[in-house]
Amino acid sequence: GKKMYHMEQAAIGGHPLARCNLAYHEGINGRHERGVGHWIIAAELGCDHSIKALVEKFKEGFVSKEELAAALRAHQAAVDATKSPQRE
Repeated sequence: GKKMYHMEQAAIGGHPLARCNLAYHEGINGRHERGVGHWIIAAELGCDHSIKALVEKFKEGFVSKEELAAALRAHQAAVDATKSPQRE
């Protein structure tokens, strides 16, 4: 419906939490691989919720150790990139 359309548009536009929410809905609908893909992208954008979800999906067997490790590295790089010397 309209809600999903707008969530998809926000995700495409780079909104990490929208992508995380989209992943959650994919998982509810049994599309775990699609959901994991969305969570990986959201993690690469610095979304903490996505990392937690990926850890859970790893425990459930939907995410490989390598995928989780890559997502964690990308997430950390995104978080580091948002830190400015003025804030520290």
